[in-house]
Amino acid sequence: MKTLPSGDVESAYVTVRDGTRIAYSLHGVGGSQPRVVLLHSLAMDRDFWRPVVEQLTPQASVLTIDCRGHGASDKPAGPYTVEIFAQDVHDVIGALNFNGVVIAGASMGGCVSLQFAATYPDATRAVGLIDTTAWYGPSAPQDWNVRAENAEREGLAPLVDFQTTRWFSDAFRAAHPEVVERCVDTFLRNEVASFAATGRMLGTFDGRALLPQVTVPACVIVGEEDYAAPPAMAQALHAGIPGSTYTLVMGARHLTPLESPDLVAHELFRLLERTACT
Repeated sequence: MKTLPSGDVESAYVTVRDGTRIAYSLHGVGGSQPRVVLLHSLAMDRDFWRPVVEQLTPQASVLTIDCRGHGASDKPAGPYTVEIFAQDVHDVIGALNFNGVVIAGASMGGCVSLQFAATYPDATRAVGLIDTTAWYGPSAPQDWNVRAENAEREGLAPLVDFQTTRWFSDAFRAAHPEVVERCVDTFLRNEVASFAATGRMLGTFDGRALLPQVTVPACVIVGEEDYAAPPAMAQALHAGIPGSTYTLVMGARHLTPLESPDLVAHELFRLLERTACT
């Protein structure tokens, strides 16, 4: 395990059950603080959560993970499944003795968080579902396969304009070009094969049957202008999970943890408060 100079972040790898190395960073280590796991969106990495982690760490220990195929984690050949991604998370928290977590994810990370909460209820205290869905719809396998094939044929660079307009509102892109640039840089560092395998994974994911299995406190957050996982999909999550909360982020698009980190952190703090009462 490597300890970074700040002294309050540990970054290393856990080798999960199939031999894949999963990279992680553990922020705010030690004590009896609540434990939070944060999972990034497609083609991002664990640094995605930086502005939210900075707000959570005074009151929580936060584990950020590079999902397989992303960031510094290994990139084995596909196909991938959301179940495997959730299993990776379970192996990491087990190796770190970091059980009893509030798990939250954005977009792809939300799909994995939903799967994790339903599959590993004993390890889950609450779940946050941000800019995500349980199901992308009947045409999703074909739609995601087309995107994967385009990436395999032409690379990731031609997708940048499409991605940035979906990630952030026009006003945010104009006001924060440095955030947009950082996301684009991360996006372009992805391996095409892993990006394609993950996209096809999302296209085939159908977690609707998982919703009633989530019995822990849950929050659902979505950008008002999210075109990738629109509010209607978030409302379906909210309707399907008993006792969940629903927050619409006005004017935001798909990456609300970056566009509205204060609000996302606030809702995660509310989730932590709910776990303290259970």
